[in-house]
Amino acid sequence: MLLTLIIGTLILLLTWDFGRKRQRVAIFRKSHITGPRTLPLLGCGLEALHLGAENIIDYVGNAFEKYGKTFRFWILNESLIYTKDLKYFETILSSTTLLEKAQLYQFLRPFLNDGLLLSVDRKWHARRKVFTNAFHFKVLERYVEIMDKQSEIMVEKLKQDADGKTVVDMLKYVSLAALDVITETAMGVQVNAQSNEDFPYIKALKSVVNIQPDRMFKFSQRYGWLFRLTCPLLHRKLVRDIGIMHDFTDKVIRERRAAVEQAKANGSYQPLSLADADIGRKSQMALLDILLQANINGEPLTDADIREEVDTFMFEGDDTTSSGVSHALYSISRHPKVQAKLYDELQQVLGKDPTAPITQSQLQELKYLDCIIKETMRLYPPVPAIGRHTTKELRIGDQIIPPNTSIYLVFYFAQRDAEYFPDPLSFKPERWLTDDEDTKPNAKHQTFAYVPFSAGPKNCIGQKFAILEMKALISKVIRYYHLLPLGEDVKPMMNFILRSSVGMNVGLKPRSL
Repeated sequence: MLLTLIIGTLILLLTWDFGRKRQRVAIFRKSHITGPRTLPLLGCGLEALHLGAENIIDYVGNAFEKYGKTFRFWILNESLIYTKDLKYFETILSSTTLLEKAQLYQFLRPFLNDGLLLSVDRKWHARRKVFTNAFHFKVLERYVEIMDKQSEIMVEKLKQDADGKTVVDMLKYVSLAALDVITETAMGVQVNAQSNEDFPYIKALKSVVNIQPDRMFKFSQRYGWLFRLTCPLLHRKLVRDIGIMHDFTDKVIRERRAAVEQAKANGSYQPLSLADADIGRKSQMALLDILLQANINGEPLTDADIREEVDTFMFEGDDTTSSGVSHALYSISRHPKVQAKLYDELQQVLGKDPTAPITQSQLQELKYLDCIIKETMRLYPPVPAIGRHTTKELRIGDQIIPPNTSIYLVFYFAQRDAEYFPDPLSFKPERWLTDDEDTKPNAKHQTFAYVPFSAGPKNCIGQKFAILEMKALISKVIRYYHLLPLGEDVKPMMNFILRSSVGMNVGLKPRSL
């Protein structure tokens, strides 16, 4: 009886799997989109068993070489497409309707809920308008003060390893500085991550951003029920750490809201206004203040609404910036002519005293540093790929994508394609300045070939903030230290954020000030 039940269940599953896949398989074949061999029920699941954060980039790169600029992949009944074809980039990134995130983003939802990164339709549109005020240039000036202060702390911490011989993984230092910056700018509180790595919120955040993305490539952890079953201790840790973060954010929001209500009651409350010339100098200015005053359709945001947006900015503003800055410092250390030219620019624009406060306008004058950052994010985009999910049949050029498919736009490989960037694997900041046809980006493709902050309606709303922070941190390190090419070269790891499995290694030698 039991054997009959098992056989019957297996037959039903195979029939269900065949029925669900048949239409999509036919569309893929008609569109000449190929990919790895699939098996009933498992799809490409056996191949997925061998994939992880440390080898997924090599796997995807080899698949592009084998199957072309676009290939399909199955995991159980999930239909996926990976592409570096700019036709896909333009169609999807320009769309005002293809806004739903791909299935892998489910790993972020327990932490971020329905914040700006994951929301769609009216909720996303209304929240997006609210955030326009958060990145007004007057607000950014206040943020630059915080960036400068935290970068000064970072270079002081680096002194302990600055002997010209010690291999330093810059991500360790940069990530803590970036966390201090985003915590103070987003929530208006100082957690002092650079001085106290054991602060509960810091430990919880680092834990969650390591556990969740890593689950993407582990079959035994990919699905919630399977994760709970196969990794009960890790699952409980994840739940506990998310709870710690949410509790901390909730506490900050409650205290900030209570302070606002108290100020209203005693008549000392002054609403923040972008018409106010000194908005950037208000000592308590933070993203949280803007959210507390925001109204959507005449209704204020609830504490839960605010928390999911603050959590979103904490996630996006910490690891992405850390990746970009660390890769930039690594790249500068391997190119002495680039470093010398950058140091000259910093001396000319910022002056010879590295302790002097910097301003937003000064950072904007650093044009060669702009080029270094662009070239770094071309080769090492902090977000190496983004994904969208289509619920309807989608035509792109002469190809048709079946409904219920997740489409991953792989920036990492598009931005290393010789068709779009001559000599693509060389680090050449000058390609963003020169008219030399041998180095500059292909103008025909430039709009969508270089999209480290995404593009279109769902581009990164905080990109001006991110560039200013990258400039503040990079410029401070270079003004204090000469970078040396010590340690192993980077070995890219791809989850939501680009990392290196061996660190982002440099040597540090103090400059004569």
